[in-house]
Amino acid sequence: MKKSLAVIVIGMLLLLSSCGGGSMEAGGEKQEKTVKVGITQIVEHPSLDAAREGFIAALKDAGYEEGKNLKLDYQNAQGDMNNNASIAQKLVADKNDLILAIATASAQSVVKSTKEIPILFTAITDPVGAQLVQSIEKPGGNVTGTSDTHPDAIKNTIGAIKKFIPNAKKVGIIYNNGEPNSVVNVKNAKKALEAEGLEPVETTISQSSEVKQAAESLVGRADVFYIPKDNTVVSALESVLTVANAQDIPTFVGEGDSVKRGAFASYGLDYHALGYTTGKMAVDILKGKKPAEIPVGYPEKLKLFINKKAAADQGITLTDEMLKGAKIVGE
Repeated sequence: MKKSLAVIVIGMLLLLSSCGGGSMEAGGEKQEKTVKVGITQIVEHPSLDAAREGFIAALKDAGYEEGKNLKLDYQNAQGDMNNNASIAQKLVADKNDLILAIATASAQSVVKSTKEIPILFTAITDPVGAQLVQSIEKPGGNVTGTSDTHPDAIKNTIGAIKKFIPNAKKVGIIYNNGEPNSVVNVKNAKKALEAEGLEPVETTISQSSEVKQAAESLVGRADVFYIPKDNTVVSALESVLTVANAQDIPTFVGEGDSVKRGAFASYGLDYHALGYTTGKMAVDILKGKKPAEIPVGYPEKLKLFINKKAAADQGITLTDEMLKGAKIVGE
């Protein structure tokens, strides 16, 4: 009897083991694992928000849905570097399965905080220069993602200044020289301006509350404003536009979402699509692929964005040639 009882017990244990033991639900189906994804974003503005939304949409389309098998922890530093560092440490301590970092400062903090958890970044100007990856083709380590820098974006936008505002000579640039992405963008913009025979007039800020005063300081010194992809300035873009509209200063920007908000023109990209591409990378990683095996992605297409209302507000006479092939907003 004892021998028979032992055989029965062993058989039951083997059966439970083959069925997943404690992972069984009441209905006998295997319980699906909940994936934990942390998201850190340096500041709120439409381009970065769109990238985040695109990322989440890609996860959902692949079957990862919040409330079912996905737990999202979204944190926004509101432009504060101390908050930014604390958020990175929290997301690592919480043992997320994957972390998305939106914008350069967010990515740098997370990369410093973990070498184990897979990290994806998006809306990054220069991933190699920011020391996030070893190279574009072979990122190495636990980090990869998408850059928002199309090689022709700045050159084309500066070219549009020359073409659309032919009498312009001086271009006012406002940026935060504490943002590595902005320093790179301004460096490239100055090269493009020089090639077009235009003179840059720079003013720097360190926080969004200084943006309006910086714009006012350029009145009388600049014929045109150019706002690069700078998270601090773009988060307070309306402060620039208040001055630009009052003084009839055409305002060109580094991305299309700022045109939708009231700037005049830009050669830009779809940040929702960029985030979606990053989300597809996340799916690959959650299914077992290593970040080191996934090259950094870039936007494939550029589009000229023009805001008709901004043209009127900033004293610009639109022509058919300007509008040809452009995506028109603000009608």
